[in-house]
Amino acid sequence: MITLYTFGPAFGLPDASPFVMKVELLLKLAGLPYRTLPGDLRRAPKGKLPYLDDMGRIVADSTMIRWHIEKTYHVDFDAGLSEAERGVAWAVEKLMEDNLYWAVARVRWLDDANFERGPAQFFQRVPAPVRGIVTTLVKRRVRQMLWAQGLGRHSDEEAAAMAIHGVTAIANILGDKPYLMGDAPCGADATLFAFSASLLSPVFETPIRTAAAAHANLAAYLARMRARFYPDFVGSGVFAPMSEPQVAPTVAANGLTM
Repeated sequence: MITLYTFGPAFGLPDASPFVMKVELLLKLAGLPYRTLPGDLRRAPKGKLPYLDDMGRIVADSTMIRWHIEKTYHVDFDAGLSEAERGVAWAVEKLMEDNLYWAVARVRWLDDANFERGPAQFFQRVPAPVRGIVTTLVKRRVRQMLWAQGLGRHSDEEAAAMAIHGVTAIANILGDKPYLMGDAPCGADATLFAFSASLLSPVFETPIRTAAAAHANLAAYLARMRARFYPDFVGSGVFAPMSEPQVAPTVAANGLTM
């Protein structure tokens, strides 16, 4: 059986990381049996989660895992799509992973109020005498990563405007279709679900979340995907706590979760 190593539930979501949720949904779409276990970033082959153990074969990174599933189990997540549609789906996926991810990470980790609502819980396992030092070092590392990526060089308003433009583009591509590219989910739907869930988490107050919530089709899409693939994810509002108790994930600077 496949073992998927994860951070664990947080923020009323199945996992703290959209990349973990993406891979779990890919496994669901492929119809493959799997189990989840808490991951250890120190043992992760690329220093980040998720990674999976497929009967002894270790595969890290959500994109590499997708390609592994497609090659090993002869799954075409984009079956029925034209070449142009496959290109659009891939572009949407990378817009979320390589742009929106950093924008949301910025407002969660570097905005003090949002940090206290969310990422601060990651440090509860750190011994109290050094918790403040570790927290400061990790936040500094996040700031350095955002600067190197480029988004950290913009003002808060500029970064938010760029992210909101991306959210609007995705909502426009989705339109009134049940899934990103039509009547059936494709590979990019795993990413769209995961990032929509993260963007719309009510735990955080951000202009990006406000912009995403203004698109009724994104909220409807999220509800549709949750009902189909996470039927135990119940409660009031757009999100609800998982039935299991939420556990603060282990944190490391190079294993940044959104």
